[in-house]
Amino acid sequence: MIGEQMLDLLRDEKYAVDWVRDGEMADTALLGQSYDLVLLDLGLPKRDGMSVLRALRARKDRTPVLIATARDAVSQRIEGLDAGADDYVLKPFELDELLARIRALIRRAQGRAEPVYEHMGVTINPVTHEATVDGRPVQLSAREWSVLEPLIARPGLVLSRQQLEEKLYGWKDEISSNAVEVYVHGLRKKLGPKLIQNVRGLGYMVPKAQA
Repeated sequence: MIGEQMLDLLRDEKYAVDWVRDGEMADTALLGQSYDLVLLDLGLPKRDGMSVLRALRARKDRTPVLIATARDAVSQRIEGLDAGADDYVLKPFELDELLARIRALIRRAQGRAEPVYEHMGVTINPVTHEATVDGRPVQLSAREWSVLEPLIARPGLVLSRQQLEEKLYGWKDEISSNAVEVYVHGLRKKLGPKLIQNVRGLGYMVPKAQA
């Protein structure tokens, strides 16, 4: 029930989500794909969440890990943090707090401290999902947002079409062959043609600001 609730919550917040129900599947997923964040329960069947966490860090994988668990002893929280977790939330938790912690961890992993992204006259607020161009509000679809946010968060970083598709779709979603191109085209119409650039043979990027 909690897993289904989290799945619906995160999808409503415009995240692409993969959900697995035991530790072995979690480790397999983390071996085969990169993620922006792992929301990890410790009391998993087949393989304990702490074991999954230690294996992840042993592979030098720096993916942010937020532990969500009912294990509330201070010693257990210390063990999780010392094993490589980035943050800890105890069940039952407030959903708004969970979302705020997720945003903070992703922001930190991107090397950013400020909660609002501003670049080339475009501003996006991950909390409210509001976007403006030169102060003028612009309405973005959930999929357009999922393409724009990772690009504008790291100007100068090229993301491939596959990497952007991973921001758009979970495992069970049907992927359209030209989805990324369609959403980039829509963003250019709404935000201006120069914000998102093609890098031939590699993917897309938002250029760094001119000095």
